[in-house]
Amino acid sequence: MSRFNLAIDTVLEHEGGYVNDPDDPGGATNFGISLRYLRKAGELDGELIGDIDADGDVDIDDIRAMSREDAEHIYKVMWWDRHRYARIRDQALATKVFDLAVNMGARQAHRLLQRACRAAGRPLVEDGIIGRNTLAAVNGLDAEVLLAALRSEAAGFYRVLIARDPVRKKWETGWLRRAYS
Repeated sequence: MSRFNLAIDTVLEHEGGYVNDPDDPGGATNFGISLRYLRKAGELDGELIGDIDADGDVDIDDIRAMSREDAEHIYKVMWWDRHRYARIRDQALATKVFDLAVNMGARQAHRLLQRACRAAGRPLVEDGIIGRNTLAAVNGLDAEVLLAALRSEAAGFYRVLIARDPVRKKWETGWLRRAYS
């Protein structure tokens, strides 16, 4: 089983700290967690997940107030545990899927993982869900081969995004670094 505490540093290294880029549709972001995401995240145990400053709403002040520990908690509960990345046996592969999911959305990252499985010799339905069949394929393939295929799929995805919307070109270097890391 893969471990969250070994994967989170990669995500946070790629995501960085607070930014409020007017070209980013997610709005203000800290540690890779956007205001748009926090507003949609809802409640956990009766508490608004995104209400970091505990004032009863989710706004840009919550993004600014977010600590690394807050971000790690959100990633653990809302990403790592929810999508069962610990069930991916190879740590490097689990880290890569988690990292891509944070950046491009879980369903998209999972589709790319399923495409990478096909490229590595195990065709899967590309439904964006890491279920029993996807886990069996991922854990049954050579992890290095699958990781190389996933990196290629991620780079291709980012290049298509840029071709469709040239404003995104400014993120190309970072996205491709992330894809191939």
